[in-house]
Formats: sequence, C-alpha cells, structure tokens
Amino acid sequence: MWVQRVIELTGWEPLGGSVDWAAIERELRVPLPADYKELYEAFGGGVFSDSLYFLGRDEGPAFDFLTRWRVALSVDQDSRFGDVSAVEPYAIYAPGGKGLIEWGSTEWADEYFWLIDAERPGEYPILARSHDIGAWHRYDMSTSEFLYRVLADADFPPFGIARYDLGTTFKPGSDDLSDGQPL
Repeated sequence: MWVQRVIELTGWEPLGGSVDWAAIERELRVPLPADYKELYEAFGGGVFSDSLYFLGRDEGPAFDFLTRWRVALSVDQDSRFGDVSAVEPYAIYAPGGKGLIEWGSTEWADEYFWLIDAERPGEYPILARSHDIGAWHRYDMSTSEFLYRVLADADFPPFGIARYDLGTTFKPGSDDLSDGQPL
C-alpha cells in the first residue's frame, strides 16, 4: 500500500528490477524489510525530491547500502577509535547482532536507519536523526510509510520536506557526481 503511494506520489514508472536478496540477507544474517525490497525493485537507488538519498544495491558506491554498511561497520569496529560509535548510543549492525543499518539520508545531513536485531527478525523500527536537532527519533512504521510521510507530509516532525515545496520527483542514482552530489 505505502510503496504504491510513493510510486503515485512521484509519478514513477516502476523498474521491476530484481536483486539476489538471499545473498544479501546471507551476508547480513537477517532478512531485510519486504517493503524496502519492493521500493528498491520499483525505484533502484537514487534521489527523491532532489534532496533525499535512497540507498539501494549496485547503483555505484554513492547509493549502495551494502558498501556503505560495510564501511560504517569497519569504522565502528576499528579499535583505534575506542568504544566511540558514530551512531551512539547505538552501534552499526554486525551480522547476527543488534544495531543500525542506514537506508537513506538527506542533503541536510538527516540520516535514516533500521534498528536491526537478528534475534527479532521481522521488526524494523526506523531510527532517524537530524544534525540540526541531534536527538534520535524512533518510528514504528514501514520504510515506505516513513518515506512517503517525509516526502508528502509537511507536518511530519521533524523530517517532513514537503514544506519546502521541492516537488516529488525521483532521479535514479549513478556513480557520476554533479556539484559534489550524487545524481
């Protein structure tokens, strides 16, 4: 339902792509949200409303959520940084454990994650933060509902971008950079 709403909101023609989700989920040792997979198969990775970066798979390093997760995990577990995590009070998800996996961000440094717990597959609360505010916000809703509300609901605190009248477009991702931003 929410994936279809995002498709209608953007006027996007679904790609109908396919991904080897089993291989990805083997590496993560946890299933990913079904609606996220549906979103990705419809859109791929890319940019909504010229400002919200949706991470996918095999869209180049700027949009590849697995590449970004691997790097974040490597940094999070690097002993040279001690016990400090970039996502405190949480940690980056390690296979079989509990932690965060990023699936989106904005040009304003808002970050969107799933809180993944391998012992509780099927539960994917969204944790989001804005560097303007700094606090974590928890949303017990699907990825596609959260995305829809960010794009369409100007009063979705504090992440709704509809109030900026940016339109509701989608541009597929690529490895190319324009003005320092992924396309």
